Amino acid sequence: MDNRIVCRCMDVTVEDIMKAIEEGYTDIESIKRVTGLGRGPCQGKTCVPLAIGIIARATGKSPEEVGYITPRPPVKPVFFELLADEEVEE
Repeated sequence: MDNRIVCRCMDVTVEDIMKAIEEGYTDIESIKRVTGLGRGPCQGKTCVPLAIGIIARATGKSPEEVGYITPRPPVKPVFFELLADEEVEE
């Protein structure tokens, strides 16, 4: 059992990634969907490169074959002031 944390935002461990691989998920996008990896506030900046290395070693794929996550911006742009709960002048 490998409880080392890979994704701190979503609390995904090496064991979680290995279980997903055993279930047949062998690319970063599918593992992201199954585990939640890369969906936290950092949007995968820290964990995705680590996960790609883990997946590549476990599957024998190259990092390019493992892929990279698709960035998903907000559906509608918002002012940072709204996120910070500050008043916005119209």
